[in-house]
Amino acid sequence: MAAKYLDAIMLFGDSITQGAWEFNGIGARFAHVYARKLDVLNRGFSGYNTEWALPVFEKIVAKHHEQQHVPPVRLLIIWFGTNDACLPGQPQHIPLERFTENLSTMIDMIRSPTSPFYSPVTKIILIAPPPVNTYQRGADLASRDPPRELDRQFEATKRYAQEVLAVGEKEGVPVADVWTRLWEAAGQDERSLEQFLYDGLHLNEAGYQVAYDELLKVIRDNYPELRHDQMSYVFPRHDYLYDHSVEEFKAKLFN
Repeated sequence: MAAKYLDAIMLFGDSITQGAWEFNGIGARFAHVYARKLDVLNRGFSGYNTEWALPVFEKIVAKHHEQQHVPPVRLLIIWFGTNDACLPGQPQHIPLERFTENLSTMIDMIRSPTSPFYSPVTKIILIAPPPVNTYQRGADLASRDPPRELDRQFEATKRYAQEVLAVGEKEGVPVADVWTRLWEAAGQDERSLEQFLYDGLHLNEAGYQVAYDELLKVIRDNYPELRHDQMSYVFPRHDYLYDHSVEEFKAKLFN
């Protein structure tokens, strides 16, 4: 069993979060820049909406009385909406009002002193879901065996992304507006979103780059103490050992 060594960043979301370990995905990039500073925990669940995610959240977050035994989560990044925004009648669809309630519940579970999951050291960031390219998505679904009908609409996903911003404003939680950043990067042209989405729904390397840049900006502007380029290694750099004895090194570690 690994010892309690590094504090953590937790990514919690759907398939776009689960896929963040892909080459140059947002999770992989975070794991690289936060190496030896914070561990990155990927808690992405492909296909999940916020309704299904809530009971999972209760399993993956330590209760207050358990937190002394596990690495503290310094930053929780919540990224849902892509599946909630499915069209009514689809099994993943969650009404907008319920989506709002679920996001607020997740935030309250961490921030409310009366919550069994209360964690005063944990900062929170919400991420707005990316826009959907219905041309790409429609072609992907039509090519399947058997073919499937389009399950999402551009404007519907936009409304859910806007709702994430509204929840962030209401709850006082910063939001990485990935929807707007990708839409602007695509020249506000839906077909051009194919530069950032490999199937009309999920981010490719270029899409994760946009999300990563936006998330770093939100961290810099709201939680500067968590900037990767301002944090020190938990254990000293190797060149510290050039000028110190092993006994001095041990004393630094254990005192």
